[in-house]
Amino acid sequence: MNKIYSLLGLAVRSRNVASGSFAAEKAVKNGQAAMVIVSEDASDNTVKKFRNMCSFYETPIFRYGKKEELGHAMGKEMRTVLAVTDEGFARSIKKHLEVVEQEDGGSEHGENEGA
Repeated sequence: MNKIYSLLGLAVRSRNVASGSFAAEKAVKNGQAAMVIVSEDASDNTVKKFRNMCSFYETPIFRYGKKEELGHAMGKEMRTVLAVTDEGFARSIKKHLEVVEQEDGGSEHGENEGA
């Protein structure tokens, strides 16, 4: 398991992640979300919804991993969207996502959707 999934697992165990579409949306709208991660195999509608919402609320959004991988890292079933609510975890995960983005050229993993 890579460092990003390990950090997500720690964030979940410390209750600093809102997982699932509804909980992530609520965290973004309440200003609690420090960053949002949407799986690469999420539907276009979900991606558009969260890209627009995160743009409006000025929350960083990233595309990373598959639904099954994100869910497994969190000890749950498939998860398409999650919001990290702790600034420290978000900063660390973002740093690792940017490294992956540079290595892969932003193609497969860690595509930053902008904010």
